[in-house]
Amino acid sequence: MLGSTPSPRQSTRALAAVAAVLLALLSGLTGARPAAAATVTRYVLTAFTNSSESNLYVYTSTNARDFTLLRGPAYTPPSGLIRDPSVLKHSDGRYYVVYTTNWTGTEFGIASSTDLITWSFVRNVPVGISGIVNTWAPEWFVDPADGSVNVIVSLSTTSYANFRPYRFRALNAAFSSWAAPVALSGIAPNYIDTFVVRSGSTYHAFAKNETTKYIEHATASSLNGPWTFTGTGNWAGWGSGVEGPALVRQTDGSWRIYMDGYTSGHYYTATSTDLNTWSARSDVPGGLSGFIRHGTVLSETITTGDTFTSTAVAQHSAKCLDVPNGSTATGTQLRQWTCNGQAPQSFRFTPVGTDTFTITNTANGLCLDVNGVSTANGAAIIQWTCTGTTNQQFTLRPSSTGVYQLVAVHSGKCVDITSAATTDGALAIQWTCGTGPNQRWRLTR
Repeated sequence: MLGSTPSPRQSTRALAAVAAVLLALLSGLTGARPAAAATVTRYVLTAFTNSSESNLYVYTSTNARDFTLLRGPAYTPPSGLIRDPSVLKHSDGRYYVVYTTNWTGTEFGIASSTDLITWSFVRNVPVGISGIVNTWAPEWFVDPADGSVNVIVSLSTTSYANFRPYRFRALNAAFSSWAAPVALSGIAPNYIDTFVVRSGSTYHAFAKNETTKYIEHATASSLNGPWTFTGTGNWAGWGSGVEGPALVRQTDGSWRIYMDGYTSGHYYTATSTDLNTWSARSDVPGGLSGFIRHGTVLSETITTGDTFTSTAVAQHSAKCLDVPNGSTATGTQLRQWTCNGQAPQSFRFTPVGTDTFTITNTANGLCLDVNGVSTANGAAIIQWTCTGTTNQQFTLRPSSTGVYQLVAVHSGKCVDITSAATTDGALAIQWTCGTGPNQRWRLTR
């Protein structure tokens, strides 16, 4: 006998087994199965610095306390000055900063970005009030009561004195038309840097008393007022000589305030659960205290990409990004090499933001890194212990289907094969992004 004919049940089981084997083989060829995309909270800090009032600096954090540099300098406006930058994520999906354009003047500036990295000038907005000498510290405020987008600006008719806050309400999404400014009733002259939040049905304003140099606290039932001061003098225990208050609500519902210790050269933070009782002030860590000035912080929910594992194939040479000889030493510079399917050419892409990833070699667990956090052309692409800093974060910029530029977040420059060489061993560097195929990498996502 040649054997009996298999039953339908046996045939079904056999087909299922074959399908499972094929699926496993395909999975091995294409890399690890992507993890589901997730949403995370990201905090964005914009500031100017002690060393320059002409440049915008942008930082990000996962906890509103420990920030890493995203881009800096990120933007210099036409006016040449960008003090007190306040950041907003607008309904059009873009980021906007509003800022002080000059020590004296009658307008505030607006710039925008799609990615917090590349910024462009939008316009300067005239305040439209006669006799104004100083236009300082514009701060975004989106009113939860009606969805209106507002800027609270400190204006003065006497040089560097007698400031009071005014509300400017945007009349269109392009920020090209504004309602007539309205003074916030109850906040008498000589308060600057007014920052407004709303908790429940109550509005809270934090402003620097320019006479006593304390940050004080007022409340109101409507944005225009009348405002009543509930915390004056050293009510919070932060002392005098602080200004530029900025608040953000954290994921646990508590509040965090940031303030500029302009007399001490420090940048401080404190926390509260009710906006009335606050912790002692402490320095913002990570080297920011003493470096940044008068920032604001935005909380946003972002969707991360998928985690995936892939080779990276240079399009000019068809060779793979490679860890030389499978080295496990930190500081080893990466190269291109004939693709061989081995682990030193396999990288895990882990999302840290929208289309932004850390890139980890699967053989040794070390991260792709721009040596020394350099922003210079020619800086080596090395492997290093993973730290989460922005010189270890890369944005995937699509070029064509499955092909991307790998853009270093801290510098805005691309992972590049030196001189577009096609030989084994040509080194990986960063270079100003261009159109060359030696900056384009095929990935399996």
